[in-house]
Amino acid sequence: MAFLNYHHLRYFWAVAQEGSLRKAAAKMRVSQPTISAQLAALESVLGERLFRRSPRGLSLTDAGRQAFSYAQEIFSLGEELLHSLKQPVDRPLRIHIGIADSVPKLVSHHIIKPIFHLEQPVQAACLQGKTTDLLAQLAVFRLDVVLANEPAPTSLHVKVFNHLLGESGVTFCAAPALAHQLRRGFPRSFNEAPVLLPTSSPLRRSIDAWFDSRKLRPRPVAEYDDAALMKVAAVDGLGFFALPSVAAQEAVTRYGFQIIGRAPECREQFYVISPERKLSHPAVLAITSSARNQLFAGSK
Repeated sequence: MAFLNYHHLRYFWAVAQEGSLRKAAAKMRVSQPTISAQLAALESVLGERLFRRSPRGLSLTDAGRQAFSYAQEIFSLGEELLHSLKQPVDRPLRIHIGIADSVPKLVSHHIIKPIFHLEQPVQAACLQGKTTDLLAQLAVFRLDVVLANEPAPTSLHVKVFNHLLGESGVTFCAAPALAHQLRRGFPRSFNEAPVLLPTSSPLRRSIDAWFDSRKLRPRPVAEYDDAALMKVAAVDGLGFFALPSVAAQEAVTRYGFQIIGRAPECREQFYVISPERKLSHPAVLAITSSARNQLFAGSK
């Protein structure tokens, strides 16, 4: 397999800009035979002649013009890289976070919120999607981490590492009128009560198991992929719903829900999934430290 030598490309780029071997040699501070040999080596790798002689000196062939266009872009990107790395420390720290769509929005917001309070400004790009799709992007380094409520499945054959942030119990909430009605006799009051459920997810499996263990049979009204849409339905009093206890108080404050009761033994776990065993990104370290020491510490 042939490999491109960027020193050869740099010499070619100089000759193309200057229009002659002599001027390029003077600019690069090397001899003309050195540049001539470098050009010959590049042409051998590319399998094309890059220059032709003209009355005004050297001119680019069609292949040469194509190679020059690529060289311009390559060296421009190199300058951009150097400039970027030499910026002052207050340059925004970039982080690309994938958020599994099964993670409740209120929880994901609480988990990533500490990055915006770092000394260095942070610019975050958050992408929501299916866990498998996000892990595929993580594998090719388009994402720095994936936030999920279950570990990465081993069946994907992607080399990633699961970092447990913590776990939370579950709280049941509803609009005030329905919450007042269901709070009396909880949890037996859930029998035949209207419930809004997430579609297949760790939270759904956990609450289904909790209902079964207590022989409770609520009446499903609707199932949602989108937790935000489920909250809109709950605001209208269409049913009660479950969410991780770490986000319950904000659901009460922000949306006006009331708490019906809690199921601390009904657990949901949250993970940061990364391509590295040892986390090093400052923003990711802020996420893991805050989640473990504050958000999920002693969560019920």
